Parts: sequence; C-alpha cells; structure tokens
Amino acid sequence: MAEEKHTHTASDGTVFEHTHRHVHGHSHTHGHEHTHTHANTKAVLNRLSRAIGHLESIRRMVESGRDCSEVLIQLSAVKSAINNTGKVILKDHIEHCLVEAVECGDMESIADLTEAIDRFMK
Repeated sequence: MAEEKHTHTASDGTVFEHTHRHVHGHSHTHGHEHTHTHANTKAVLNRLSRAIGHLESIRRMVESGRDCSEVLIQLSAVKSAINNTGKVILKDHIEHCLVEAVECGDMESIADLTEAIDRFMK
C-alpha cells in the first residue's frame, strides 16, 4: 500500500495537508485479490483534473456574482464531463475486470458492477 502526502493551499491562504493511501485491486470475500490494469487510468485522471479546474472556475464565477444563467451553463458542462468520465471508467471496467470476473465465475464482481451502474445512471 503506497502512501502519498499532499499539501493544498486554498484561495484564502489556508494550507491543507493530507495523506492518500493507494490500495490497488479489488478485494473479495473469498480471499483473493486482483490487480487490474486499466488502459484509460491516465485519461480518467486528466478528465477529473479538468473537471476539478472547471468547478474551481465556476466557484470563482459565483463568488464574483456572475450571471446565474452563465453559472448554470458551466455547471451543465461539468455534469456532462463527469458523465463522460464515468462512461470511460465503465467501458474500461467492462473490457478488463468484467471479462476476468466472468472467466473466474466471480459473481460478486458482476453484482458489484450492476449496483455501480444503477447508482451511476440515477
């Protein structure tokens, strides 16, 4: 398990320090662990970074009293970007993890994916 320490400085000058713990793979109750390679991890991280940047700029728009309709248009663009990021993750998961789960008869992973899709599509 890798640990990374990050420091963030908020716009008001407050400094936040926190640690990320990276656990790779999916744990299953039947005692084995897989490490999955996702072809699009870099693309997903880039998309998330862009969406975070976009949200930060929307927050600045709200703080500076920009027109509500402009703010809503930008919010809808972020929503769309997040939905598309979710699609990339799902596609990746289906192509890699799901194929492996089916081959291994891992019904728990298949059930987890079904639940994740239900939540994502709400």
